[in-house]
Amino acid sequence: MAVDPKDIESERRGDGDDITAARDRVEETSGEEEVPYDEGFTAKTVIGSLFVGLIMAPGAIYLGLVAGAGLGSAAQWVTIVLFAEVARRSFLPLKRQEIYVLYYVAGGLAAVALSDRGISGGPFGSLIWMQYFIQSPQAASIAQEIPGWVVPQPGSPAITGRTFFHMDWSRPIMVLLLTQILERISWLPAGYILFRATSDVERLPFPLASVAASGATALAEASTKEESWRWRVFSTGTTIGLVFGAFYIAIPVFTGVVFGRALMLIPIPFLDLMASTETFLPAAPTGISGNLGQVLTGFVLPFPIVAGSFIASVICQWGLNPAFYQAGLLPTWRPGMETIPTRISNGFDLWTSIGIGIQLAIAAIGIYIVVKGSWEASRGRKGAQRGSWTEVPRGRGDTPRMLVGAIILWTVATIAYIALTKSLLPGFPLWLLVVYGLVWTPLNSFIAARMYGLTSQDVNFPFLKELTIMKSGYTGIDVWYAPMPLHDYGYLAQRFREVELTHTKFTSIVKAELLMLPIILIGGLLYWQFIWHTSPVPSSQYPFAQRMWPIHATQQAIWNQINKEGGASWVLNAIKPATITVSGAVTLAVYGVMYMVKAPMLAFYGAAGGANALPHDTIPMFVGALFGRYYFARRIGVEKWVNYAPVLLAGFACGTGLVSMAAIALALISKAVQPLPF
Repeated sequence: MAVDPKDIESERRGDGDDITAARDRVEETSGEEEVPYDEGFTAKTVIGSLFVGLIMAPGAIYLGLVAGAGLGSAAQWVTIVLFAEVARRSFLPLKRQEIYVLYYVAGGLAAVALSDRGISGGPFGSLIWMQYFIQSPQAASIAQEIPGWVVPQPGSPAITGRTFFHMDWSRPIMVLLLTQILERISWLPAGYILFRATSDVERLPFPLASVAASGATALAEASTKEESWRWRVFSTGTTIGLVFGAFYIAIPVFTGVVFGRALMLIPIPFLDLMASTETFLPAAPTGISGNLGQVLTGFVLPFPIVAGSFIASVICQWGLNPAFYQAGLLPTWRPGMETIPTRISNGFDLWTSIGIGIQLAIAAIGIYIVVKGSWEASRGRKGAQRGSWTEVPRGRGDTPRMLVGAIILWTVATIAYIALTKSLLPGFPLWLLVVYGLVWTPLNSFIAARMYGLTSQDVNFPFLKELTIMKSGYTGIDVWYAPMPLHDYGYLAQRFREVELTHTKFTSIVKAELLMLPIILIGGLLYWQFIWHTSPVPSSQYPFAQRMWPIHATQQAIWNQINKEGGASWVLNAIKPATITVSGAVTLAVYGVMYMVKAPMLAFYGAAGGANALPHDTIPMFVGALFGRYYFARRIGVEKWVNYAPVLLAGFACGTGLVSMAAIALALISKAVQPLPF
């Protein structure tokens, strides 16, 4: 089928009302629409899952405690490359469905539990944190109020003996297990429902979903010796990632372990410039990210999204913030603050309310579009959305009736979650738990799913839990440790889209989740038990935890008391109804104007997501988008560039992952041969 590159570029920009045209045309020209769906959960993926659980998970735990960084994509791509090579040499090449399931499993098993505290390796890391917090001087005034279903008291043999195998841990572990089970029962049907709404019905493009799919396809082709342009582009991206990762990740990790201080040739996470700009840009977070991955991400995202995000972030953060400060709307900011404190203070003063208004407007727009499109499709009107609730691709592993079952399963699991929380907090208002679980969670998840579908970026409502608890009048400390039915499942819509792009049956993901749960729980328990029993956590063997955990303990102790009388009434000022109303109205007005003038609507969603984004990140993405649009696309052709960009980004992630694992291995060896400090 011949395709005019100008048509593809026009659709990639999102011109007109049909924001799904680019996705549809790429699918039509890829030559893969006839490829049948296949099972990705096989004996090979089971072995790969065990490999990640036994080998990658302890590495993730150790790296987090030492350097405060998780494995991230390293676990995923290293596992895939290793198993693809072993399978190829064994004359048992991996299918792309098997490769993607390995990617999915590796990402889940090596996930970061508490990223700000460097805790990876499963949910038991949160119990390790709590045993430290309850013993810390910062928690001395509230330790006795922390309930026994959270953590044993400091004098317990379970704490002094540094062991999970004690009866005092039975209730905390039981609550953790029930929470994990209910969450997994909830998120699979929730993700499927959101996928059907945003992908099958609304047919949003999910710009970054093709990255994982393209990487899996390239590696599958290489393992079967049917190499095409995908493998060449993937290899190029891998080489770039190896070189960049050596400077950005490997040198800081290795020097931090060997010399006790990390040498960062490229500032992590960004170069902060506020000290040089605060005199003429007060309250404006200025800086630049040195992460090359941001530039490559700009290659992949549609240009209107990146441009809208860049323009909005620069105008709002560098233009409006100084004006707001001069008008007295940002009273908390003080000269000398760096980017992170500036973001926190500006958020409390104004941007929390602005963000809530913007996201409520996006929610209203999203609900209107889905309801309108579904009604038009059911009426058979011309120009209605091509998707339908009653149709699914043949062989995908689901049926239209599964949607009803998913809704019922999610509802039952959510009600059970609410019942668990109520049993732990008998005095907490039941109506608020119901609103959290059955009203806010689906609404917020739908907003996030649409943003992932349009921009592959998340949205959030900062401090919602803290502020609503304070408004409820509940004063108990236990509320901060109870599992709240307050979730964001939006990212799972993109995950299901990745599964679909690799032509993997949805049943493969269900099986993978059933396998991952016991591996995460059992493996996490055993590894954390071994590490904790060997030496205290934190201790001198874990420099990041030893340095940063006291800071986080101070912050947590303060936040845990904000609902007490006189605790922190200033937090209530973060929610300003007038500001929420104005920002929501402005957002709807901008949408209406752009709709009437037929401007690219993707630019609107990019601007909505970029209004409170750091220019540190949007600038390099915009640079990448400019290079992609005005150099690479013109040099090699628009059609080729649209196909090459996600494969290049996948290769880059693989390269940085490989060099990260090499650095971690050297760091672990170095620590292993060093003499113990006692």
